[in-house]
Amino acid sequence: MESNRYVIELAYNGTNYAGWQRQPNAMSVEERADSALSLILGEKIKIVGCGRTDAGVHASHYIAHFDFAGEFPPAFLRRYNRLLVEDVSVQGLWRVPADFHARFLASGRSYVYKVSLKKDVFRQETVTSLPQLRNKVDQAAMQAAASMLLEYTAFAPFCKTKSDNFTMDCELTESRWVFGEEEWTFLVSANRFLRGMVRLIVGMCIRVGQGKLSLEDLRLAMDQQTRLPKPWSAPATGLFLSDIRYPGQDTWEIIV
Repeated sequence: MESNRYVIELAYNGTNYAGWQRQPNAMSVEERADSALSLILGEKIKIVGCGRTDAGVHASHYIAHFDFAGEFPPAFLRRYNRLLVEDVSVQGLWRVPADFHARFLASGRSYVYKVSLKKDVFRQETVTSLPQLRNKVDQAAMQAAASMLLEYTAFAPFCKTKSDNFTMDCELTESRWVFGEEEWTFLVSANRFLRGMVRLIVGMCIRVGQGKLSLEDLRLAMDQQTRLPKPWSAPATGLFLSDIRYPGQDTWEIIV
């Protein structure tokens, strides 16, 4: 029987995982997801994710594809979620064209980073608490730093060292802060992201707001595509992959 290609939408709290990608000596979200899927479908299933998230990073919207030739059991989503652990969930299932690829065909990705200005004991895993920033940063400078990035298409200053990225080019369509009284949110969207890019951008913006990095230094680094002085990668805790977009997504055949 010929296989069909399917897409699942997942959400996960990444606190207890070494990232999305399967690891030889640590638990990953991918291992949780495809092990449960293989069990419920009764055969070895290999899912392919839309990208790698680092250890401790979360996803409120994550897309993966897999091939399967059989019939899905009744109440598939409910049974799949029952097999998954509490910090991973599956939200939907679609049939897609045979040449669909969750990673390589993605046309847009969005991330959200959450900063709490108080010690939030109820959300320690999903926001970064930085109460020391209250009334001690220049929000306009942070916003200017975020906006400056929209002028560029190469982002070598915001790529982790020893990265396997084949190009530093990215097309940013959104880079902005939303400042509340108790919580700040950084929103960023692009066609692709470099390894560690969002956390390095958040760290840069905070350092600019603190007066530890000037906008002139940022522009020089971007113009020359060199590392920032004393770069800081914000903690993984507050980072969420929030959206993945594909051409023709509205034509996918919903299964459940």
